[in-house]
This record gives sequence, structure tokens and C-alpha cells, in this order.
Amino acid sequence: MREKFFEKILLLCALSAVTALFLIALFIFYEGLPLIFRIGPANFILSSNWAPTKGHFGILPMIVGSLQVTVLALILGGTLGLACAMFLAEFAPRWSVRILKPLIELLAGIPSVVYGFIGVLVLVPLIRRTLGGPGFSVLAAGIILGIMILPTVIAISLDALNAVPLSYKEGSLAVGATRWQTLYRLTLPAAKSGIIASLILAMGRAIGETMAVIMVAGNALIIPKSPLEPVRTLTSNIALEMGYASGTHQEALFATGVVLFIIVALLNTFALLALRKKV
Repeated sequence: MREKFFEKILLLCALSAVTALFLIALFIFYEGLPLIFRIGPANFILSSNWAPTKGHFGILPMIVGSLQVTVLALILGGTLGLACAMFLAEFAPRWSVRILKPLIELLAGIPSVVYGFIGVLVLVPLIRRTLGGPGFSVLAAGIILGIMILPTVIAISLDALNAVPLSYKEGSLAVGATRWQTLYRLTLPAAKSGIIASLILAMGRAIGETMAVIMVAGNALIIPKSPLEPVRTLTSNIALEMGYASGTHQEALFATGVVLFIIVALLNTFALLALRKKV
């Protein structure tokens, strides 16, 4: 009897989470879809003219900017994070892993505004002095986001590498392979699905980040032709203009949220499909 009671309580908790997600999605789509259908999905997504007060609602610069920043963050954070996970899994002493892993995971708990402050005070002036341009740029946003996704990439990749059966590694070492050869030729391919899932989840985190990106990206409504040019992402556009938007302008921001929601949902779907194949 008592077990049934707690089972129903847990079921209600699970259903409440799903219901909240459904209601949020329903609200965003209810507010945003009418404008997309009114002006046409192609005009909304493929036009680069964003002037809501004049009736122009093209979000192509924001889509391109979001993708550029996310790809750069993934290249920097993904590469560094995977290298760190490989070192912790195969070469670092066990005692150091027990210290370093929690410290790395603490990075996920630092508020994004702190990363933004560091970017404004240190990274932006450094880029301006060494590479030129205003400093507020795709490069600055990509580096900050690359640092922010490190805990996700390291934690999930490390778990995937540690999940590879020990017998695999022992068999490889027994036939004369070095530890690096075992890692490169056996462990990494065996943990591939988990590593891919970590990168996709990190991508979802990067494309959805707002505050830190607003502070270092420059927020210009252009399609950047260089990593040193300023950029405005989808999330930045919503956060910057929602405070004073009304009427059709507000509908356009909800429509921007619809596009962002679909992109993040697709990335999470790919992550779940990858996780189903994990070792």
C-alpha cells in the first residue's frame, strides 16, 4: 500500500515536469506561429532585414550568428574537453581524478554573467589589441562559450570512456599495444556514442546561452564575414528587445523563440538517439 502511494507521487512528479514542458512549448508556439505563417516561413527565416517597427522580420543574421558562435565554441570546447577527458580516463593518477573531476564540474555552477564579466574585462580588450577590430565579436563569444561547455563535454565523455569494459583494454595491452594505441584504436571508438552525445548536449547549451553572449558578442544586426566582427544571436535578440516590444514586434520575438526551440529540440533528439547506442 505504502509502495503504491509513493509510486503514484513519483508518477505525478514526472507528469508535472512533462506537462510544464508541454505548456511552455504550447505557449511559445501559440504566440509565435501566427506571425510566421502571416509573413511566410521563408521570408522570416531567409530574410536579413530585421526592422520590427517598419514591418520587416528577417532573422537570417541571428541564425547565422548563432550557428557561427556555436560551431566555434564546439571546436574550441569540444577539442579541449575531449582531450581532458582522455587524459583523466587513461593517463592521470586515480587520486588526481578524484580531485580534478569535481573541480571541473564546478565550472558548470558558475553564473554565466561571471563568464561575461571576464570576457568584457579580459578577453575583449585582448582580442582588440592583438587581432584588431572592436573586440566584441564572434571570436570572443565563441571562446567564452567554449569554456562554458567544458564541464558538459568532460563529464559525459569521461563517463563514456570509463564505461568501456576493462577486459577490452587488458586484451589490447596483452597483445603488445601501447596505452595510446589502446586509447586511440579501441577505447575511443567504443565510447564514440557517448562522446557524440556530450558534444551534441554541449551544442545545445552553447546555442541557448544568452547573458554571456550579450556581453561579449557586440549584438550588431549583420551577417559576420570574419570572426572579428560583432554578431547577434537568436537568444540575444529576444533578451535585448523583449523588454520594450509590443504587438507584432513581440509576436516576432516569440517566433524567434519558436525557431530556437525547434533547433534545440532537434539537437536533443540527436543526443538521445546517440545515447541509446552507448556502450
